Amino acid sequence: MQKKLCVIGLGYIGLPNAAVFAENGFNVVGVDIDQTLVEQLNNGIVHTEEAGLADMVERLVKEDKLSAVTSPVEADIFVVAVPTPHNVNYTANLEYVEDAIQSLLPVLQKGNTIIVESTVPPRTTRDIIAPIIEKSGLKVGEDIYLAHCPERVVPGKILTELYENSRTIGGINEVSSKKAADIYRTFVRGKVMMTTAESAEMSKLMENTYRGVNIALANELTKIAEHLKIDPLEVISLANEHPRVNIHQPGPGVGGHCIPVDPYFIIEKDPIHAKLISSAMDINQSMPDFVIDQLKKVVREEDKIALFGLAYKGNIDDVRDSPAMKIADKLLDGSFNVSIYDPFVRPDKVSLKLSTFEQTLFDADVLLILTDHDEFKQLDWKRVKKLMKTPTVIDTKNCIQNNTGEINYYNYSNLYNLGRKSSITKGKQQV
Repeated sequence: MQKKLCVIGLGYIGLPNAAVFAENGFNVVGVDIDQTLVEQLNNGIVHTEEAGLADMVERLVKEDKLSAVTSPVEADIFVVAVPTPHNVNYTANLEYVEDAIQSLLPVLQKGNTIIVESTVPPRTTRDIIAPIIEKSGLKVGEDIYLAHCPERVVPGKILTELYENSRTIGGINEVSSKKAADIYRTFVRGKVMMTTAESAEMSKLMENTYRGVNIALANELTKIAEHLKIDPLEVISLANEHPRVNIHQPGPGVGGHCIPVDPYFIIEKDPIHAKLISSAMDINQSMPDFVIDQLKKVVREEDKIALFGLAYKGNIDDVRDSPAMKIADKLLDGSFNVSIYDPFVRPDKVSLKLSTFEQTLFDADVLLILTDHDEFKQLDWKRVKKLMKTPTVIDTKNCIQNNTGEINYYNYSNLYNLGRKSSITKGKQQV
């Protein structure tokens, strides 16, 4: 008998999840409080840019395998995939998770399985979610099976990684872990590893904390190297020749729904001992100001800045916690003349005014690259030079691959030369 599965939250993670479950034998109903989004989904229309998702959803809706509603319905399995942003003080905002669990109480039945994919601080499943469920009169671990299964996908490859990545299943007890693991084994080709809810919660947080700390190390190196007039990208390349060293790349900061947020969930639970994590987050948070300080070496308020890229990473439309957004806001607040272009971000997704490629570059004094979209890696430099007033480029993503030497090009390799009269036309990262 086909099992009915209800996905709560149809955002960047929930909607692809719903589609994959529907593709693999479940009768899926998606739930979201956004009426417009629900209506669009029932017409086979998706609201996010994700490779392969639009065609997949359109087909599944036509085949009556996927539908959407604004409140939960009775089902065998419930998957919670709502956001967990941080508050102003960087503590976890669990309001969406708590509301989602609360909304399930009227439709819960004995034997149901609830899986929370939303990233949460350690002990949330046991100490916060389980008590809410037990308000229904059903015993968690006996009547209702509860597990935490954190998502670990990257935008742009979500559909692929939902199948291929290993999954950590943390049950409130052993039977809950097994029930949830059996559900994911219907399509996951990677390892399905069973553990406790607490270990599953912490493992997800540490995956992104590891990356955040490593990026902070590279970002701090960039600041030190700029001061000492050393090429940090060459240093990283040389150091990474060591068989046990893997330093990440520096950038304008960190963005997305994981790395800028998840480490704070650990800090929140034990601020006394999370010293390294806390320092790393401060370094990453400081990078937008560092970029602006470098920019100020060559621009005045009346100069025009062409800003390329608002998304937090290349070839996606996701601007959540994007350092590029922070830099754009700070520049505009500082009364700088800024024109913005991003080929992926839709104007209705951001409050900032977006311009075309030509409008952004026309008469610009500096081109500031903040996102590594493929389009930016192979720019037509003759066209760029013709449009700009002063052909000077600051590449904070170190992504340019075809610098011809026709422009003043700066990346983190030669940033310490920025603003000097002796122009350096080539950094060491381009081909």
